[in-house]
Formats: sequence, C-alpha cells, structure tokens
Amino acid sequence: MSSGGGGARRRKAAHEEHEEHVNHERWLVSYADMLTLLFVLFVVLYSMSDVNMKKFAELASGLSSGFGAQSAAFSGQVSTLDGAGQSSEIVKIDPGANPGDGKTGTENMTEKEKAAVEAAVQAQDRSKASKSAQAAAKEAANLKKLENKLSDALAKAKLLNAVQFTIDRRGLVVTIVTNEVVFDGNRADLQPGGKKILDALAPTLAKLKNNIEVDGNTNQLKAVTTYYPSGWELSAARASTTVRYLTGHGIAKNRLSAVGFSDTKPLIDPADPRSITMNRRVDVVVLTTLPADQAALLPAAAGSDAKLHTGQTTAQAEAIEKAAAAANSAGTTSTSTSTTATTTTTD
Repeated sequence: MSSGGGGARRRKAAHEEHEEHVNHERWLVSYADMLTLLFVLFVVLYSMSDVNMKKFAELASGLSSGFGAQSAAFSGQVSTLDGAGQSSEIVKIDPGANPGDGKTGTENMTEKEKAAVEAAVQAQDRSKASKSAQAAAKEAANLKKLENKLSDALAKAKLLNAVQFTIDRRGLVVTIVTNEVVFDGNRADLQPGGKKILDALAPTLAKLKNNIEVDGNTNQLKAVTTYYPSGWELSAARASTTVRYLTGHGIAKNRLSAVGFSDTKPLIDPADPRSITMNRRVDVVVLTTLPADQAALLPAAAGSDAKLHTGQTTAQAEAIEKAAAAANSAGTTSTSTSTTATTTTTD
C-alpha cells in the first residue's frame, strides 16, 4: 500500500512539473503577437506619412505653377522613399518664411523668383489702389448729389449765396459765414437769418444716415470776448447752439457732434482782408462713411469741388452735364468726319 502511494505521488509530481514547464513557454506567443501588431502599426504609419508628403508636394507644385514661380514658403527636395523606386518631391518648410519673425521668406529665392513675387505684390497693391479710387469717386459723386439737394432747398429760400460748399477727406463741408447774419459779435445766440439757413438745410440732413459734425470758428482778430473767456469757448458755444437747433428739427442727437476750433482753422489766409468775415463761420460737415485710406482720396476724386464754391442746384448740374455731353458728341462727330475725309483723299 505504501509503495503504491509513493508511486502515485511521483507521477503527480511529474505531471505538475510538466504543467509548470508549459506555463513558462506561453509568454513567447504573447511576445510574438505584440511584435506583429507593432510591425503592422509602423507599416500603417509609414504608409500614411508617405501619402501626406505626396499631397504636400502636389500642393506646392500647384501653387508654383499658378503663380509662375516656386512658392515663397516651400522648397522641393528629392527623396527615394517612393514605393515605385523613383524619386518623389517632398515639401520642406522654409524657416525664412515663418510668420512673425520679421523675415519675408525670399532669402533663399533666385532673382527670377523674387521678381515674380515682387510683381505679384505690386499687382495686388495696384488692384487695391484702383478699388480705393473707385470707392472715393463714387462717394464724391454721392456727396455732389447731396450738395445739389441742399442747394435746391437754399435756392427755394433765396439763400443760396449765404452758404458755400467743399469736399475734403471728412466729407461734404457746408460753410455758413456768420458775419452778423447767424450770430452777433461775441455772442452765440442764433439770429433770425441763421435760423432760416438751418431751416432750409435741416430737412435734407435729417434724411441722411451719415453722422454730422458742426465746427465753430472765430476770426484771427485778438478782440476781447465780452461774454466768454476766449475764442475757444465762443466757437464751441456757437457749434453747440447750432447742434441744439438741428436736434429740434428732426436730426437725432446721436448723429451730431459739436467742436470748437477758435481761430486755428482759417478758411482763407488771415492776411486777406476778407478773412475777418470769412473765417468767422460755422461748418456743418456731413461725415463720409469711407475708411480712412479711401477717404484720403476724396479731395482728388472731387476735382474742382474740393475748392470752396457756391452750391450748384440740380437743374444747374443737369444743364452742365448736357452741355458736356453735347460737346463730347460734337467732338466725336468732328473726329469721325475728319477721318472719313482723310480716307477719301488717300483713296
């Protein structure tokens, strides 16, 4: 019995030793599986990287052909990583083109490439300048039409000669010379004559969407201001009085502003005898909605209207346009007749 039991224990021990040996070898299967998965992962990553690089190369090539030169931000290199065994273009980012570092990205470009880039920039600048000039010309024409409407109202009230106009970078400037008609000397109370002028202007101004600035100005005389400490307070008070009057005639407060300039912005040279009355004035400025760079072109676009002039009514403007059109037509007909005569003589 005892010997039989000992044999059973030895067989069991041998069997347990065999099971323990098998457990030691199972890690090889897991290790091989892990290596296989890692290999597949790197193959997939490599394939994706290769496809992206080709797409970048195609993009760079398209940009270069579109602009007639190589891109300023990319430069091509040759690689032998193409699966077909042929070289393929791989895009390399030019560090000279890094935004914000102050470089233009043209340091490593050829002279031909630099010339192409410069030509493209100049073309873009010309296009931008052309658009700005067109916008300024359109705005100048609109301001001229506004002048015609205001002149119509003034002419109806027989006050056309009481106001003068000009177009500057701010917009349309309506100049009302005070000279005892709008304000008394050293005072900021509106006279009946001034109220009539503003009554004629207000209905047209109220229909606009533009903001309006009223500028008060005094002349250069160093006279003592009886009711105000200086010309600054007097000019500002006159501008404020005008604004307050306009708000009572349909113009919203948030569209209006009042500014006093004292004698710092003379209309004409202080040496001119007329400056005593002309520089003592109130300017009603219809402000343009153009951005500053386009508004700077307004005086040039306005031509002769950029100089101080008496208002032109709608009827007067139409008569001038018809006369100009007739003159152009006559000139064209004359040129055509002259050309025909020359042709006949030649034959």
